[in-house]
Amino acid sequence: MEKVMISQPMRGKTEEQVRSERATVVAELTEKGYEVVDTVFPDFTNQGNIPLKYLAKSLDFIADMDYVYFMEGWQDARGCKIEHQVCVDYGIKILKD
Repeated sequence: MEKVMISQPMRGKTEEQVRSERATVVAELTEKGYEVVDTVFPDFTNQGNIPLKYLAKSLDFIADMDYVYFMEGWQDARGCKIEHQVCVDYGIKILKD
């Protein structure tokens, strides 16, 4: 089964909001036979640049994906833009952008 990760803007959103926004996409991708890898990470509780830590973790996941699906608004989110460029530069297939 091919693995897909969802990239979506998350700044200022709770985990519940993020999961709610992606629920329809997860259902559609699952119905099409993809394995949707959960990349909504629990909050980091340590010091440092938290958004950068989330980005680093997502890049680690991208390395194991067959596809990345970019949700609406990704072009305005700095982390999503970096994830998109990584997919382009490293040959990870993009399902929607």
